Amino acid sequence: MEVLKIATAGSVDDGKSTLIGRLLYDTKSLTDDKLEAIEKTSKQKGYDYLDFSLVTDGLVAEREQGITIDVAHIYFSTPTKSYIIADTPGHLEYTRNMVTGASTSQAAIILIDARKGVIDQTNRHFFINNLLRIKEVIVAINKMDLVDFSEERYQEIKADFEELMGKRDYQDQKITFIPVSALKGDNVVNPSINMPWYKGQTLLEHFEDLDKEDVYNVGTPRFPVQYVIRPKTEEFHDFRGFAGKVYGGELSVGDEVVVLPSMTRSKIKEIYFYDKKYQTATRRSSVTITLEDEVNVSRGDMLVKVGDLPTIDKQFTATVSWMDSQNLNLGNKYVLQHGVNKVLAKVENIHHKIKPDYSGVDTEVSGLAMNDIAQVTFRLNKPIFYDTFKEHRTNGSFILIDNQTNNTAGVGFIE
Repeated sequence: MEVLKIATAGSVDDGKSTLIGRLLYDTKSLTDDKLEAIEKTSKQKGYDYLDFSLVTDGLVAEREQGITIDVAHIYFSTPTKSYIIADTPGHLEYTRNMVTGASTSQAAIILIDARKGVIDQTNRHFFINNLLRIKEVIVAINKMDLVDFSEERYQEIKADFEELMGKRDYQDQKITFIPVSALKGDNVVNPSINMPWYKGQTLLEHFEDLDKEDVYNVGTPRFPVQYVIRPKTEEFHDFRGFAGKVYGGELSVGDEVVVLPSMTRSKIKEIYFYDKKYQTATRRSSVTITLEDEVNVSRGDMLVKVGDLPTIDKQFTATVSWMDSQNLNLGNKYVLQHGVNKVLAKVENIHHKIKPDYSGVDTEVSGLAMNDIAQVTFRLNKPIFYDTFKEHRTNGSFILIDNQTNNTAGVGFIE
C-alpha cells in the first residue's frame, strides 16, 4: 500500500493537533481506550466538545501549556493509503524541529487561523516548505466557524498567501487552499454544510487523490550501496550482490552503470527483492543488484547510469539549518554524513544568515546559533558524489555530527 508522509506547520493555537485528532476521529482510527481518555479529560477541563489535541500532545509540558514542542509521528490508514503525519511545533524556537519533521515528507499542511490571517510565522512555515522542496502544500484556513464561515474572509487570506507565493524560488510546488474547521469537522474528512460556497475537495479527499507523480520530485536514479551480499553457501557460492535503496528514478536490467568513485563501468545483470527477480527497480525500492562484470564495489560506493553522473568534489556550498546548542563557527570541524558515507568537514566560509520570513539576509555573521539558517561553504577531507538539493532531495542533503558529543548538530541542503 502506498505510504504518504505529511508534515504540518502552524502558529501557536492555529489548531494543528486538533486537525490531526479530527482526522483520526473521523476516519475511525482512534482506539476505544484513547477515545475514552479524550472524553474523560475533555469533561474534566469543562469542555462541551472533545479536545482532539490530546491525541498528539504526548509530553506533559505540551498538555499543560497547550502547545506542541516535540515532533510527533501519527499513523493511520484508509482502504487506499497509509499515512504518516509529522506534527511539528510552530514556535520560533523550535525551527529545527520543523525542519526535522518536514525533511522526509512528501506533502505538507500549513494551517492559518482565519481570525489572524497570514502572519510572520506563516512566512517562516512556507519558507521551510519551500527550502525542503515539498512539492504538494495544502493551505488549510482553519477556525472558519469563528468567522461565521465567511467566504469573503477566506478569499482575503488566500489573496495574502498568494502574494507570499511570489517570493518562493521553487516553482514546481503546487498550492491548494481548503477552508476548514478542525473543531467542528468541516472539510477535514467530510464536506461542510456550513460552506456551500466551497466546491473543492476535503482535506482527506485531496490526499486520497494524490499519486506518486504529484508528490515526488523526479530526478536521476542514485543507488548508494549499503551492503555487499556474499552468502558463501554451496547453492550461491559465486553470488555477489549489492544491497541498497533506489532514489530519484528507476534502474532496470541491462542498464549500463558507473560505479563511483572508481568510475568502473558494467551492466545490471539481475535485480532481486528477497528471492524474487524483477526487471525494474522503482524509485524508493530496496533491492539487491548484481552486475555482469566482476568489478570491485564496496559499502558507500554508488551506482549511477552512464551519462547521469553526480558532482564529485571535496568542496561545496549548502544551506544549513543549525540544531545544536553549541554554535557553528568558522574553522569548526564536523563529521559530515552524506548517505552511507562519513567524511570530515571543515567550515570554510559562512556567507550569510538567511531570514526565514523572506525579509532578506544578514551578512554580518560570525557563527550560527540554534535554529539559525545560513549559507555555508565546507571543505572535505575526501570527495563525495552529490547532486544539488534542487535536483535530488536525497543525494543533495546531509547531516553534520559533532565529533565530541556525537550529536546531530545540523542538516544541510547542497546548492
